[in-house]
Amino acid sequence: MGYVLDDGSFYDGISLGAIVVDDETESVFIIYSHCAHYDDCTTSTTYLVESTDDGKTWGAPRNISVQVGTMMFAPGPGYGIQKKYEPHVGRLVVCGHSTINGAGMFCLLSDDHGQNWRYGGRLLGIPYNVKKKGRDFMPDESQPIELPDGTIEVNIRNNRGYHCHCRMKARSMDGGETFPLEHVTFDEALIEPAVAAGLYYSNGVMYFSNPASTNSRTNMTLRWSYDGGTSWKDALQVWAQPSGYSTMTMLKSEPQDSEYLYMLYEKGPVNKTAYEMLSFTRISLYGLNSCGVV
Repeated sequence: MGYVLDDGSFYDGISLGAIVVDDETESVFIIYSHCAHYDDCTTSTTYLVESTDDGKTWGAPRNISVQVGTMMFAPGPGYGIQKKYEPHVGRLVVCGHSTINGAGMFCLLSDDHGQNWRYGGRLLGIPYNVKKKGRDFMPDESQPIELPDGTIEVNIRNNRGYHCHCRMKARSMDGGETFPLEHVTFDEALIEPAVAAGLYYSNGVMYFSNPASTNSRTNMTLRWSYDGGTSWKDALQVWAQPSGYSTMTMLKSEPQDSEYLYMLYEKGPVNKTAYEMLSFTRISLYGLNSCGVV
């Protein structure tokens, strides 16, 4: 294993990032933030690195703040998407959040295969750019997917527990240009302790992963829905002990790849934190043998 990049700093250097793949050009991009939380620095910068050989090697970081400005933008964490359906087929969409005080979910868009980026839709915290209190409206870390009708759904960390200790959802029908308030909902079945969660959509099934608890980062759980997240079927407990952020994917090179879902998540043993280790786990979708790699 090698570094994609290393800026030599310890805490407030390279921070949250998201990966996005352009299936048309086969380029892999990682968008990340430098100086995301202003602890040891004063100006936030958004960077992009690109690989043209499926992640084996990476180019030099490219500063895209010259295109999008220096508002703090923490991508993901997780992955971005490339739209497969109208409107705006081929568009790259990467969503994230702004400062802890300002808060809000924002999406970056590219219509030229990652060469140029701009801000699209946003969902601002209320009150905006003011330190939040308990139960304030505070959208945070986010994960987008595209549904077969071209709708973009973003599943969002509800950082102050507005309305419920559960996930916030926003939908865009115009390719990520806007996220109208009438399409912002709260899914009370997806309880959370305020954490980044995983979301994946494949073959008519929506998958969701997070620590299923309202007050602690524990009990990593996988849920699935056959109706686009309107309802959720029985849950699978992946890890009962401390657990944190998660993300999911599927492989697509072999026919049998559709039988498995892969999850990368933070976890810890009993009486430890949720950040002791990373686990990469293969989950069988049809009751076959499955295995996990720590």
